[in-house]
Amino acid sequence: MQELDDASLPIFKVERVQLQFSISSDFVAAQVANNVLVLALSTGRILRIDLDSPSDIDDIDLPRKTSEIGLIRRMFLDPSASHLIITTTLGENYYLHTQSRQPKPLARLKGVGIESIAWNPSVPTASTREILVGAVDGNVYEDYIEPSSEFYRNQEKYLKTVYKAQDGPVAGLWVDLIPGRLDTRRVIVATPNKLLHFVGKIGRPGQEGSGSIFTKLFETEAPTLHDVTPGTRPSPSSLAVSPEPPESQAGESDDGERVYAWLSAQGVLHGKLQTNTRSVSLGNTIFNNSKMISRSQIPASQSASGRKKPTQEPIAGVALSQWHVLCLVEGRIVALHRLDEHVVYDQVVLEPGESALCLLADQKKNTYWLFTTHDIFEIVVTDEDQDVWKIMLESQQFSLASQYAKTPSQKDAVAMASGDYLISKGQYLEAANVYGKSSRPFEQVALTFIDHGEQDALRRYLLTKIVTYRRSSIMQRTMIASWLVEIFMSKLNSLDDTITTKAQLTESTTTADTKDDLATLRKEFEDFVNRYKGDLDRKTTYEIISSHAREQELLSYATAIDDYNYVLSYWVQRERWQESLDVLKKQTDASIFYRYGSVLMVHAAQELVDILMRHTDLDPLKLIPALLNYNKSNYTTPLPQNQAVRYLLFCINALHTTVPAIHNTLISIYASHPSLSETALLSYLSTSSLSNPPPYDTDFAFRLCIQNSRVQSAVHIYTSMGSYASAVDLALKHNEIDLASRVADRPGSTDSALRKRLWLAVAKKVISQQGTGSIKTAIDFLKRCDLLRIEDLIPFFPDFVVIDDFKDEICAALESYSRSIASLESEMDASAATAESIKTDIKQLDRRYAIVEPGERCRVCELPLLSRQFFVFPSCQHGFHSDCLGKKVLDGSGMTVRGRIRELQAQIGRGGRREKEGRELDALVAGQCILCGDLAIKAIEEPFISDANDGDEWVI
Repeated sequence: MQELDDASLPIFKVERVQLQFSISSDFVAAQVANNVLVLALSTGRILRIDLDSPSDIDDIDLPRKTSEIGLIRRMFLDPSASHLIITTTLGENYYLHTQSRQPKPLARLKGVGIESIAWNPSVPTASTREILVGAVDGNVYEDYIEPSSEFYRNQEKYLKTVYKAQDGPVAGLWVDLIPGRLDTRRVIVATPNKLLHFVGKIGRPGQEGSGSIFTKLFETEAPTLHDVTPGTRPSPSSLAVSPEPPESQAGESDDGERVYAWLSAQGVLHGKLQTNTRSVSLGNTIFNNSKMISRSQIPASQSASGRKKPTQEPIAGVALSQWHVLCLVEGRIVALHRLDEHVVYDQVVLEPGESALCLLADQKKNTYWLFTTHDIFEIVVTDEDQDVWKIMLESQQFSLASQYAKTPSQKDAVAMASGDYLISKGQYLEAANVYGKSSRPFEQVALTFIDHGEQDALRRYLLTKIVTYRRSSIMQRTMIASWLVEIFMSKLNSLDDTITTKAQLTESTTTADTKDDLATLRKEFEDFVNRYKGDLDRKTTYEIISSHAREQELLSYATAIDDYNYVLSYWVQRERWQESLDVLKKQTDASIFYRYGSVLMVHAAQELVDILMRHTDLDPLKLIPALLNYNKSNYTTPLPQNQAVRYLLFCINALHTTVPAIHNTLISIYASHPSLSETALLSYLSTSSLSNPPPYDTDFAFRLCIQNSRVQSAVHIYTSMGSYASAVDLALKHNEIDLASRVADRPGSTDSALRKRLWLAVAKKVISQQGTGSIKTAIDFLKRCDLLRIEDLIPFFPDFVVIDDFKDEICAALESYSRSIASLESEMDASAATAESIKTDIKQLDRRYAIVEPGERCRVCELPLLSRQFFVFPSCQHGFHSDCLGKKVLDGSGMTVRGRIRELQAQIGRGGRREKEGRELDALVAGQCILCGDLAIKAIEEPFISDANDGDEWVI
């Protein structure tokens, strides 16, 4: 353990503080709080220095000269450095607030030699609130100081004597709160020979500062007393309390309890200021747990020659850090660890003959100071709790030792020592937890548990140890994990045997308890394999568990490593279909569905299809064998309840699959079903026929329909292919007259010849079936087709048929022919009359004329019409110049006509005989009047006023 401390730094070091300014006077008193240093000089000056900003110094003078009020004897500064009380050798007392530079006299305390002050434990405010003041004469006063800006105004609201000590001055006072009890206070009063502990309720005046609150406590509560034998000579006495724990250590100390130290003639009594005990016994508990550091425990001082001095001076001062008691002895600073009181630091600081003013601790900042009349020393503390773990370990407080151990080697030393101790006490399970976090050799620990037959402790140790290995330590982790599986299986078998035989049950153990242990161990095993499945070798683990015949654990392991093939195979082999489906519901691997689909389809079809329909990513093609296998064993199941049909329809309707094999499988199931109804198959075929081409193999579907005598379906397939003749022939072959007649009507009016041919085939079948006795019935049936005539049907009648059987039909046909002939004659007469009328009109065309008056003008340019070549339209008498008419026709015609006109004009302009081109040009230009014909109709969208016209002419 000594090796663990070699690298540690010294805890304490005393450094002389160099001020940034020179001081000619001696120091007579000093105080430090909240990083504020206050120095009192023999001249009556007070220097207030902010240690965070040392150049910022308040130089303060007392209101009267030292010759009038005496030298400053003591100063008292509250922990927040807000309130300072100054007392002089002549009994004058002053108060100075942190925001003031003018000390105010405390009139009520005039003449009181102040020895100690207990500040209010509440949050600091502008006033001191209620404080206790200890005097040289043994009186304890309660005071309430509220600063005022008026110099002559009394600073104290009240002053009252609340207690009187009988054996000398009040060397120390302390007040703190009791957690959870707001109206309760603890007060400690220290005198040179007695230490008194008060706990009780305080009074509550009507208004804060209006009256004493501690009077009730001192009057009603009896103190717990600890006294010592007075020394043979006067010795210093004081009371010190440890500073507030730093934020980084606030959670490490026990419940945040602080420590006190009382300096008396016998030495230093120190202990915890506990708060978690009943008020009645709190004082006794504190004093009983306190320890005394006598002067003899501190190394003797030596003379200049190196020999021990014959007489040892008493301890001159004491201060507390978080873990140490600092003593000022004959110019030396001696630090003792308060846990075991061993000396950790002993350093001569003062020169021979030099005396110290005080040894102080900053309650807020955890800094420590030694003052003389000329010098200031800071006791620097570094890593103060570095030895705490070792002391705790030596006292076998392993939990606290582990808490304060900082380095891995320290924590390891604590773990090993704790494990050895627990083994010696027979606490093997607890030792397993501790050993697992230590560096104690693995085989040594394992053999220890094996030799003692502690399999449960060994299991606990291995579970703890495996966590300490890194992921890269594959071999070690795999070995430990495999060993744990073996231990788990052995323990499970042992518990099963115990439940079965009840042979190992003790008087305090029942079968129910063992069953609970078994369930707990199984849960622990499941958690183990889920956490460390990556460290287990699959083959080895299966072999270990199988060798112990632990089927449930096999399933737990297989489930943990996602080996669902094994889990499903296990349940399927035992025909546990619901468990199989429960496993299948969690799967995303498609191969699992394909592998186990056939057997589950036979035994749990509906539930399986429900699962399959939720997995739309499956390939239905690979499930066809399972569906056909199911259909083979359930071929008599009605089609609406057929689960294979249900899944195939889901694939077709919901997944919109167009794979022919899926459709062919559905047709196969429909066609082969023993039911005589073809409704389901026909419904499917009708829906599928909307696709072009159909999604199924038509040849395959047709063969199935013929093979299974599904005539209607086969006819539908022929019809969907457009093979109406084959469809009719097939229907007639199976005497399906109505079906054949419906097919014969399918071509409709678009192909009358085909429709007539189909109906003739139907007629031939109908007439041949009816025979001679029912010819009339056959004739009535064939009237459903309007294309058939009696003469078309006569060849199908037998030679010996009597004409009386269809005399009415023949007569009706002859009458129809007569009406048709009469109608044709009427149409011929009308056509002849029309031809004569046309001939007359043609003859009259040559004699058409139009009269042009001499003043007639062109309807386009308004110039005289006879001035150049013109056109006149006899029907409307409108006349136009030929060039004006041509221009208008060009503007209003389309691109084709316009191009042709220009082409003809160019050909005529080249000269020569162009009669043909001239006639075509005249026909295009003068084909119709531009004011009465199509050009006028097309111009209806053109505005009356164009850009070339003057719009003002149209203004009304």
